[in-house]
Amino acid sequence: MPLNIAFQMDPIQAVDINADSSFRLAEEAQARGHNLFYYSPDMLAYEEGEITVCGQSLRVQREQGNHAILGDMEHRNLRDFDVVWLRQDPPFDMGYITSTHLLDRVHPDTLVVNDPTWVRNYPEKLLVLDFPDLTPPTTIARDLETLKAFKDKHGTVILKPLYGNGGAGVFKLTEEDRNISSLHEMFSGINNEPLIVQKFLPDVSNGDKRVILVDGEPVGAINRVPAAGETRSNMHVGGRPEKIDLSPRDIEICERIGPLLREKGQIFVGIDVIGDYLTEINVTSPTGIQEMERFNGVNIAEKIWTAIEAKR
Repeated sequence: MPLNIAFQMDPIQAVDINADSSFRLAEEAQARGHNLFYYSPDMLAYEEGEITVCGQSLRVQREQGNHAILGDMEHRNLRDFDVVWLRQDPPFDMGYITSTHLLDRVHPDTLVVNDPTWVRNYPEKLLVLDFPDLTPPTTIARDLETLKAFKDKHGTVILKPLYGNGGAGVFKLTEEDRNISSLHEMFSGINNEPLIVQKFLPDVSNGDKRVILVDGEPVGAINRVPAAGETRSNMHVGGRPEKIDLSPRDIEICERIGPLLREKGQIFVGIDVIGDYLTEINVTSPTGIQEMERFNGVNIAEKIWTAIEAKR
């Protein structure tokens, strides 16, 4: 039976139809006969006991600039939908956290993907802390002396905001670098969140692998190679995707984390692996579907929808 599907996401008119995973998920849902609806996160509301949105019916097509055909604005109760996709991008701020609390009020009667309780409790750089033997040496702190002590111990490190995304604000600090105090001062002037510092992994020059898991099972990977002169491999900052297979170490990592992801309702997850180390578990708004489909010839979006339909 057709499902009524709502997408909570950033402006759909601005997406790149050849790269955006939300667009690909909408396209596959439409091909399967489901009904689509779109609303932006700021249109989510609690109204006298009900969770409501103002949004529009949606039809998608592969014509950049005319890829989202929207209907008239409607006021809807989220309980009218079978599935709601939580697909807004970070930053993982109080606005994001509030939206997960509101979505909790309709889930699981309306299936929210991914489960908002565990999206809130397992943001990208924190869930990996449950698996310290899989990750590089890591410290999370606001205190400058703690960060300095980690750098003194490990030499070259990566410093970044705990709740950042897309490679923004990521700094490589070599043993000789003396900028950690200045960076701490800059970040402290922006917000009062901790920073995360990790031992630098030289294997990043060979790429940062994105592995996609569907309901806890790995379905493929792509390698993201940093641009010349860059440490960051994120495609938002010029990283180049390339074809790559899952390694035995990737499969070992997925076998360790997969059961927890499945138990907590994290249906679509993207993990980052550098060399032999797990660096992030992305549950908020993972990307990489389209690149992986082009390289591997596997319909990842179909696998995701098959998992969702089985739960409905």
